[in-house]
Amino acid sequence: MVTTMSEVLEELGKVLASRRQAHPDSSYVAGLYAKGLNKILEKVGEECTETIIAAKDAELSQHKGDVIYETADLWFHTLVMLSHLEIEPQQILDELARRFNVSGLEEKASRHS
Repeated sequence: MVTTMSEVLEELGKVLASRRQAHPDSSYVAGLYAKGLNKILEKVGEECTETIIAAKDAELSQHKGDVIYETADLWFHTLVMLSHLEIEPQQILDELARRFNVSGLEEKASRHS
């Protein structure tokens, strides 16, 4: 059973990678891959918007279940995008780890130089 965030991302990354070779009719993810990056990005954008709306609603209602659900959808579709581009979740975790003890302002400024 996977329990840590990195374990969940690693296992999901493996599943998503295996779906790249699957027939489009065999799974939702294989169908997204077959439709191409633009369709995947459309789903990421859709889930992003739904997450934003859920977060705004949660601030008013204190009901956070929809934020959790929509964020899971957003993360999932973002992972599909990364997998499509052959970027592994560990690469994102490594980048986040690299940023520890670096000022956010400093890190952002370093991207422009």
